[in-house]
Amino acid sequence: MIGRIKGKIVEVEENIALIETNSGVFYQVFITPSLLTKNKLPFEITIYTYLQVRDDALVLFGFETKKEHDFFKLLLSVSGVGPKTAFSVISFSKVDELIKAVKENESGYFTRVPGLGKKTAMKIILELSQRLQSEFKLEKMYLSDDDKTVVDALVSLGFKSNEARNILSKLPKNLSLEEKIKAGLKLGMKPSI
Repeated sequence: MIGRIKGKIVEVEENIALIETNSGVFYQVFITPSLLTKNKLPFEITIYTYLQVRDDALVLFGFETKKEHDFFKLLLSVSGVGPKTAFSVISFSKVDELIKAVKENESGYFTRVPGLGKKTAMKIILELSQRLQSEFKLEKMYLSDDDKTVVDALVSLGFKSNEARNILSKLPKNLSLEEKIKAGLKLGMKPSI
């Protein structure tokens, strides 16, 4: 399995990049448009990859961040969504915006992805909202254990999980666990202006 590639993008044709590694091996990898527009050729790159094994080919998909890679794999768990469709979704928007669209049941957001119909968009919303419902684990993976505890404490005190994460993002990082919970509670109780 090829999990990551470090090398230099030397050629690009549409959204397929040719990456040369230090060992002299060249890989053809599907790359997101946002990654391709950042630099002029040739340029060094380290990407996470997903290898699709087909009867007629081995296809590599490349992602700039682990979060993109994880969300891509989550999309593959939706029935009827293959690697090309999942890659189109990831290429269309940032992961945080895609998660927000799932949370808010915005199937119209997904139908704007080229080649994605309404039925598939509804499946993505339905199946991902069920998988992400338990505190949206994809987002939770990027919190420290203490921060998860703070979010859980605020949720148990009556805040919605997205409100709790929003409060947490406004707290100073150097506070102890107990101080974060107290400060979060105070911050959450302040009337919005």
